[in-house]
Amino acid sequence: MNQLNWLSANQAAQGIREGQFSSENLVNACIEQIQAREPEVQAWAYFDAGHALAQAKQADEHRAAGKPLGLLHGVPVGIKDIIDTGDMPTEDGTVLHSGRNPWHDAKVVELLRSAGAIIMGKTVTTELATYAPGKTRNPHNPEHTPGGSSSGSAAAVAAGMVPLAIGTQTNGSLIRPAAYCGVFGFKPTRGLISRQGILRQSEPLDQPGGFARCIEDIALLGEVLSAYDANEPGMTPRAPVPMMRVCSEDPPMPPTLALIKTPWWSELDDDCREGYGELVDFLGKQVGEFVLPDSAAKVFDWHNNVMEADIAANYQSDYERGADKLSATLLEQLERGRNVKAVDYIRALARIPVLTEALDEIFDRYDAILTPAVAGAAPRGLDSTGNPMFCTLWTYCGMPAISLPLLKSESGLPIGVQLVGRVGDDARLLRIARWLVNAIK
Repeated sequence: MNQLNWLSANQAAQGIREGQFSSENLVNACIEQIQAREPEVQAWAYFDAGHALAQAKQADEHRAAGKPLGLLHGVPVGIKDIIDTGDMPTEDGTVLHSGRNPWHDAKVVELLRSAGAIIMGKTVTTELATYAPGKTRNPHNPEHTPGGSSSGSAAAVAAGMVPLAIGTQTNGSLIRPAAYCGVFGFKPTRGLISRQGILRQSEPLDQPGGFARCIEDIALLGEVLSAYDANEPGMTPRAPVPMMRVCSEDPPMPPTLALIKTPWWSELDDDCREGYGELVDFLGKQVGEFVLPDSAAKVFDWHNNVMEADIAANYQSDYERGADKLSATLLEQLERGRNVKAVDYIRALARIPVLTEALDEIFDRYDAILTPAVAGAAPRGLDSTGNPMFCTLWTYCGMPAISLPLLKSESGLPIGVQLVGRVGDDARLLRIARWLVNAIK
């Protein structure tokens, strides 16, 4: 029973449904792992073992009464501390929001509870989900960053504290920590998952997603979270996305991947460059290189104009009442954002659909894009969460992306490989990711 914490979410849910063990057994195993690893990893902003166990006992009573069970019945999930939970604090990684207790759950938390999940606690975020690190350390080596801003979520899953965790991405906040911590990290198509009840950083760019230790769990989590929300302006009515079914199927033919080095390929370290070389050699004719125009490098400026102007607007009250409590990096972002011209902001927004449509042509020839998730393994030191440069383009365009823990550095630290799909083609992207993972095993 003391190894239950390492089960996948699918295995855990099945075991509880079949009566092999209880949710209380599972949650106790996770609590023991948290108690063992938390002093070193520091993944949690808020954790109450008694509250987690009370939820588990209630889930077991629900099952014993013969009531219908959801897809995640009794399974623990970590929640990034910028996502509202009605029964525990949400402090957004800043002392300015210390003691903040929302009245309601965010939509994603509501969906998790409806599926029977145990909300285990709140995982550490960087300051207001930007660049100033929180307390979390990389589970593989505590002297290295776990990435950010979804630092605690990635680290908690990697350390075996929970099988699933929720995060968000406005630049590289899901893919980067997943790549550094050696777990699967999925950022769906923008608008697939509701953002209601989540700290708003940038309306056009914020995208929720999640972390797991296997691709099948990513599909399970995505299926639970992608329900339509009429109160989310970024969503449109649509049928449910059958992520689990599509992901479990074999592709009708071996997928073809477009290797896109991006204009920042020279920034890769030797381990990462060599790893991609070996990966491409292994896949052979299934990979073809696609070269982006030099103008793609301008996406940094466009993305920053949108993100930083929105941060300046959305964090205005924090800036006015507590600038002295904000980090130097966030203050610099706020100052830059306050100086973005309206015309530059509008032009940057207008380029999103244009660039997305141009990139869509890639998928007339290839099934998915193969591209770096990070420049290499997690950097040593805790003063930075690493560079999101290899995530910016795909986040800006709202394309689905997933980091796969397929490479390792010479020192043994994980390096994620990123796959990117066509907008709206999330389930098929997961199927291709599963194919790639199985091909390399």
